[in-house]
Amino acid sequence: MDEREVRLGDLIDDHCPRCRLLLNHAVASMVNGQVVKVICQTCYTEHAYHHGQGGKKKSTPRATLFDQVLAKVSPSEPAPAPGASALKKKPVAEARYISRHKDKPPRAKK
Repeated sequence: MDEREVRLGDLIDDHCPRCRLLLNHAVASMVNGQVVKVICQTCYTEHAYHHGQGGKKKSTPRATLFDQVLAKVSPSEPAPAPGASALKKKPVAEARYISRHKDKPPRAKK
């Protein structure tokens, strides 16, 4: 395929920091034949050209960070058995009918 020179207004793919996706961008400015700024065609944000790079994930996954925090916590209380609820459930009482009118009796249940 023939590689042609990029001009102002051409659409190119780049990473949008606002949308956090690789999307179509219009070339907004060029210096010495190199793209410098682009405009996202989805959110219309103008930003520096990232050469399609961006949205890099952190080197440490979230699960590893969670394990590090748990390691620092002292196991003073025994962990509840799996499937067992840590909170005690109270028995549910029947709902009461509350009336602002003292002369009207509560409605009968059907």
